[in-house]
Amino acid sequence: MKAVFKTTGGKDPVKDSTASYAAGERIFSQGELGTEMFIILEGEVEIIKHIAGESHILSHLEKGDFFGEMAVLENVARSADATAKTDCRVLVINGSRFDEMLRKNPEVAVRIIRKYSQRLREANALLERLLGREVDADHAALDATQIAPVEKAVRHRLVDVATGTAFFLSNGDETTIGRADPVTGILPDIDLTPVDQNRSVSRRHAKVVKANGDYCVLEEVGTVNGTYVNDRRIPTGEPVPFHHGDQVKIGLISMKALFD
Repeated sequence: MKAVFKTTGGKDPVKDSTASYAAGERIFSQGELGTEMFIILEGEVEIIKHIAGESHILSHLEKGDFFGEMAVLENVARSADATAKTDCRVLVINGSRFDEMLRKNPEVAVRIIRKYSQRLREANALLERLLGREVDADHAALDATQIAPVEKAVRHRLVDVATGTAFFLSNGDETTIGRADPVTGILPDIDLTPVDQNRSVSRRHAKVVKANGDYCVLEEVGTVNGTYVNDRRIPTGEPVPFHHGDQVKIGLISMKALFD
């Protein structure tokens, strides 16, 4: 199934362009030229790198993640394949729209830098596995299926006490929490818009970071209505640990941490 481009009724067709892909469909291929980047609105996408005839999964991306930005930033060929892991819908952003987003919202640039840092760690892990295989004669015959991607994290979650809605933490080391920003199209990893009837949650309210298997929550600078762990207001920018069964309150949204 080919991508179907459409607009959502706005006056700027570039700003509102979306594309839909079926599970297994390739969004772009390694080596081809590209002029757009993408933000996932629905579904999941895998980034796959081909090295010496073998395929390696570099990243597993979900709602709110972006990809393909290297083509916009550097005007270079795609460095990997992007394939729809599930049926998905993406926002398509070309170079001029991307420049406009950066001028109006510097936070977009900050998020890209953070994402690049995460992807660099993932690429380093892949390189270490590949080099380890090359120097280990006992494993010289391993095929590509035996070089596993970085292990996917257990899907721990925060559950809204009022509605029972589950919000899953991301597979990476950082999960952003807030509300969707319709201006930039950027979504936090956990978008509380559906349960935040009083608009008490800031667009970039807090983030959960994972280190050595433990979770901490940090409140972002500029947050208005506070962040709480077990009814205790946490200081801005200071990581506060939380565990299975603890209550995490974002604005007026009370959630229970479930790590089973």
